[in-house]
Amino acid sequence: MKLEKSFVVSCPRETLLPALDDDATFTGLFPDTRIVWHRGNRRETSTPYTAVGQTRDIRFVFETQPGGRLCFEKVCDGNVWRSLRGEVRLEPEADTSTRVVVQMEGQTRALVPELTIRLPMRQQLEEMARSLRERLEAS
Repeated sequence: MKLEKSFVVSCPRETLLPALDDDATFTGLFPDTRIVWHRGNRRETSTPYTAVGQTRDIRFVFETQPGGRLCFEKVCDGNVWRSLRGEVRLEPEADTSTRVVVQMEGQTRALVPELTIRLPMRQQLEEMARSLRERLEAS
């Protein structure tokens, strides 16, 4: 399953690069997210999530790449996801604007139909894009 969302920010790509590599960008992606590990261009985040009456932590590892790319991967606990990866790309749209592309691709476990997880994944992508847009437009 692969999902993608894009939007345009009225700033040149070079202006947005520092905000894409700022701790506040990562902690703002989801409510109550915190950075639990940070070394160089890699960060691991943890976000509490409640489902079926149980609270668990969802963990992601983010790695900023040169040239306006941010790769991320979910640390899969074996309950739902076999793998979940994605990236954020900053693509020059014009001299004064940048297209931000957020892409996620994942495979669920054998007993979890992708149809049941598509809506929550779409909502997660929308939330990430909204948070990124607010953060990048403020930079």
